[in-house]
Amino acid sequence: MVFVKLREGENVEEALRRFKRECERNGILKEIKRREHYLSPVAKRKLKAAEARRKMRRAKRRRVPS
Repeated sequence: MVFVKLREGENVEEALRRFKRECERNGILKEIKRREHYLSPVAKRKLKAAEARRKMRRAKRRRVPS
C-alpha cells in the first residue's frame, strides 16, 4: 500500500507527483495493467515463449561482431 503524507509547505501537485513516483517504483501500475484482462494458461505460455524467442534473437544480434 502506497501513501504519501503532505509535507509542511508542500502543495498538492508536488505530493501527487511523489505519489505517482512511488506507485511506479512499487510496480502498482504494471500490476494493474497485467490484471486488466484475463489470459488463459495457454495464452500465457505462448506470450512467455514469444518473449524468450525475442530475447534470444536480440542476444544473438549483440554477440555477432559486425
